[in-house]
Amino acid sequence: MRYFSTRGAGPVSLDDALRLGIAADGGLFLPEQLPSFDVSDFDGVDTIPEVAKVLLRPFFDGSELVSYIDAILAETFSFPIPATALPIDGHDVSLLELYHGPTVAFKDVGAGFLAACLSRLEGDVENPLTILVATSGDTGGAVAAAFDERPGMRVVVLFPDGRVSDRQAHQLCCWSDNVLSLKVQGTFDDCQALVKGAMADPELSGAHRFSSANSINIGRLLPQSTYYADASIRHYRRTGKKPGFIIPTGNLGNAFACIMAREMGLPIGPVILATNANRTIIDYFESLEWLPRASLQTLASAMDVGDPSNMERLRHLVGEADVLREQLGVLSVSDEQIEASIRQDFADFGFATCPHTATATHTYRQLNADLAGNHDWILVATAHPAKFETIVEPLIGRQVPVPAELDALLSRPARVRSIEPTLTSLATVLG
Repeated sequence: MRYFSTRGAGPVSLDDALRLGIAADGGLFLPEQLPSFDVSDFDGVDTIPEVAKVLLRPFFDGSELVSYIDAILAETFSFPIPATALPIDGHDVSLLELYHGPTVAFKDVGAGFLAACLSRLEGDVENPLTILVATSGDTGGAVAAAFDERPGMRVVVLFPDGRVSDRQAHQLCCWSDNVLSLKVQGTFDDCQALVKGAMADPELSGAHRFSSANSINIGRLLPQSTYYADASIRHYRRTGKKPGFIIPTGNLGNAFACIMAREMGLPIGPVILATNANRTIIDYFESLEWLPRASLQTLASAMDVGDPSNMERLRHLVGEADVLREQLGVLSVSDEQIEASIRQDFADFGFATCPHTATATHTYRQLNADLAGNHDWILVATAHPAKFETIVEPLIGRQVPVPAELDALLSRPARVRSIEPTLTSLATVLG
């Protein structure tokens, strides 16, 4: 299968799309044509790696990686992704728990897949591939964990200083010598602009062999579509119904993966995006004008994105706002509503949710009676609440147990450098 840019460049192979991260014209890679599936194509397929192999095999056509698919998927899906039923009388609602990986956030799936692929494509220790990753909280830690100590790989993590939780910040900075952690004196959008600017700079990219591990890289999105396929197939087999999904979203990568799965024929019903106070998407649906803006700092820090990159893919695949708003719902959730939802979740379900997951549970509670009652729902839990203990614990009145994976990371020493949000400053620390 070949991959083209949303702006017209290409096509290139999957291997080159993974290596490059972003197209030469600044666009984002998409496959020439999405494969089409029926639920029956997954008959006899019971595990997530098996679902992933059926779903993703067409994307590997012509790739050097085709003979490694089993090993790549075994590495990627090495931890459970359960859908836990929620105690809501008269309704079939579950929580898709995407936070059981090594950095207890959903980004572990995409980052693990990308690392498993690139480590098999690249191995030049003398001239390593440099993975640039801008993060609003969770992506950088997942990418650093996935690439930590891999030969021929260097990771550069850029995160906005003071705009991530303390535990998130530690997770971004506690890795081996092949990971350079940079706190940027700006916003996530500044970090993302630095990544795109560096990759578009011929001198810098020539010197450092850049690739990206943000969701601008198609390698992040392909495996994420798998857990939507798996969850929807399991639900459909059990009930005969297509579940709806409510997805917390910032840069739109996770939501796009769900929409891509639905476009491929998986049994997925309504899709609703839960955003925080950063209203770029909801304003686009209302005004029909795409107007990116500076991001606002909120309790759901990993969603603090004012210019979601994957909207470019979404518009290319599905259509402009007048079409998109017929196929997607969206709700903006304030910090006050996030706090109220965390309290309510604990009271209703008996366990804590993180601020990002709380945008999804709040959104579910706002559904009108017909929408809530006519569909079963899967709410997406994107991170473990222990990463946000300073927010969550005062709201629920007790400590959140720290999972073993996070505890192990917090015990490691941290290293970080500070830079200004300029290419000159980034070039200096890259050496």
